[in-house]
Amino acid sequence: PNIGRTTSPGRDLQPIGGTLAMTMAISPLASDAAAVGIGAVCGALSRHHIGKAATERIASDPARLSHLTGWHTAGINVLGSFVLGGVFGSPVIGGPDFPKVATTAAASSGPKPGPPSFGLTPRAKLMMGVGFCGSFTTFSTFSVDVVNMLAKGEATKAVGYVLTNNVGGVIAAAAGMALVRKIMGC
Repeated sequence: PNIGRTTSPGRDLQPIGGTLAMTMAISPLASDAAAVGIGAVCGALSRHHIGKAATERIASDPARLSHLTGWHTAGINVLGSFVLGGVFGSPVIGGPDFPKVATTAAASSGPKPGPPSFGLTPRAKLMMGVGFCGSFTTFSTFSVDVVNMLAKGEATKAVGYVLTNNVGGVIAAAAGMALVRKIMGC
């Protein structure tokens, strides 16, 4: 009776094994939002725990380690740049860029390059790139750290910190991209 007709927005009755079951259609926007959100929670928690561990370690021996205060942010930003480079360098699998098209032997005129069989889906790239790396790395904390260093008269430290974040981040992103492309042969 109602098979295949929408009963309400996003809900369809589908025949399953002789019975009717209601399925929910999840919009691509909701799926993208969930992917970004999951990645963001994981990235933010990772940054928090690394920062907490670094702060506790420095506090355990301030005479020897106090000069490292704030540098965990630079390390996180460089590591995040490496990961994002790897995510960006990974081939895309599935998704609209590689529709599944059936081919017949008659239509085939030799081997044709197809989509890569390994890599990341567009949604996985979104989750890892925008979600995880977006919340793991932090430009705002980096900026506040630089301002605080300059306010304390630590100009040399601030310049080193800026260079580490920016130059180190660019080099790390290129290295992550190159490594993934080498591993995946692309």
